[in-house]
Amino acid sequence: MSRDSLLPHGEALRHAVRWLGEQPRIDAAAIEEAARRFDLTPLEEQFLLDHFRAPPDGTGKP
Repeated sequence: MSRDSLLPHGEALRHAVRWLGEQPRIDAAAIEEAARRFDLTPLEEQFLLDHFRAPPDGTGKP
């Protein structure tokens, strides 16, 4: 049984983004945990890494 048959397309990514929003800090380790928890594809994980990358000002907030 594939993951696609369990959740609508993109739903796992939405769950991962919601979960990350509840975390006190969003870093590469948190994104890796989200990818494992929600069985994300490598492309989805890379999207999260790109989206939540810390801005150049060093505040740690996207």
